[in-house]
Amino acid sequence: MTKGLSILIPTYNDCCLELVKGLQSQATECAIDFEILVADDGSTDMEVVRKNQEVAKLSHCRLIRNEQNQGRAVIRNLLAREAQYAQVLFIDSDMHIERKDFIARYLQEEAPVVYGGVTIGGTEKERRHNLRCQYEQAEAWKHTVDKRKENPYHDFHTANFMINRDIMLHHPFDERYRKYGYEDVAFGKVLKAHDIPICHIDNPMLFDTFEDNAVFISKTEEGLRTLYQFREELQDYSRLIRKADALSHPMLWLLRSWHRHFGKWERRLLVNCQLSIVNSRLFPLYKLGYYLEYAKRQSSSANP
Repeated sequence: MTKGLSILIPTYNDCCLELVKGLQSQATECAIDFEILVADDGSTDMEVVRKNQEVAKLSHCRLIRNEQNQGRAVIRNLLAREAQYAQVLFIDSDMHIERKDFIARYLQEEAPVVYGGVTIGGTEKERRHNLRCQYEQAEAWKHTVDKRKENPYHDFHTANFMINRDIMLHHPFDERYRKYGYEDVAFGKVLKAHDIPICHIDNPMLFDTFEDNAVFISKTEEGLRTLYQFREELQDYSRLIRKADALSHPMLWLLRSWHRHFGKWERRLLVNCQLSIVNSRLFPLYKLGYYLEYAKRQSSSANP
C-alpha cells in the first residue's frame, strides 16, 4: 500500500465543497501524497448535489455518488476500499476545520487508530432555542480528550478519526446498521475485541450545523429503534440500556404509562419549547420513555 493519506468524506445532503478546499490546502502545505474522496450516499437535495460536483474539479479530489442511500456503514466501507493510501482519515461532511495545523497534527501520530474529537459551536440563539445545540453543549464535557482516554473504546465516534487502511479493510463497519445511529459504537466494540488500540488526541473538528428540533427528534427516535435492534450486542456500550435494565417493574410500568399518555405532549414541548432548562430535563425522559414503549411494542408483536 502506498504511503500517504486518503481523506474520506461521506456525505448526505450536505454541501462539503468548502470543507474539501480547506483540507486540500492543509494537505498541500504538508507536502504529502494525498487524495480526498467524497462519497455522496444518495442525496435528495439536488442543489447540494450540484454544488458538490465542483469537488471533482479540484486537484487530488474525487467524487463518488450512490443513486440510492445505502447507509452510514456501507458508504464508509466503500470509501475505505476506494482509498489508495495506507492511512485514511474519515471526516463527516457537516464538520468545519478549527485548527490550521489539523492535518499536520494527525501526521504526527503513528497509532493504528487516532480519534481527534469534536468541538461544539453554536450561536447564542441556537444555544437558547435549538435542541441539538443544547444537547451537544450539555454533553461536551464528557468528550474532552482526558474523559475520552478513560473509556477509549466507548468514547469513539466516526466524525473525525484516522485509521490504518488495512485495519479498516479487515474490520469494516457492520453493514447491518442501515438506519441512523450506533454504527460507530459497534465499530469501537470491534476494535476492542481485536485489541486494536485507539489513541485519543486533542485535534477536533468543529460541529456547528444543527438541524431543527423536529428533525433532531425524528433522528433520535430512529437511533433508539436502532439501539433496540442491536440491544444485546450494545448492552455494555449504552448508558440508556443499562438504565432501562436496572428499572424495577413498578418504575418500568410507570415510565411506559407516562410515555404512552404524555409522550406526544413531551415531543411537542421539545420541538417548540424556548427554555433550555426544560429541554435538558425533558429530553432524557422522552428518550427513555420512547425506548421502553418501543421495546414493549416490539416484544408484544413478536409474542402475540
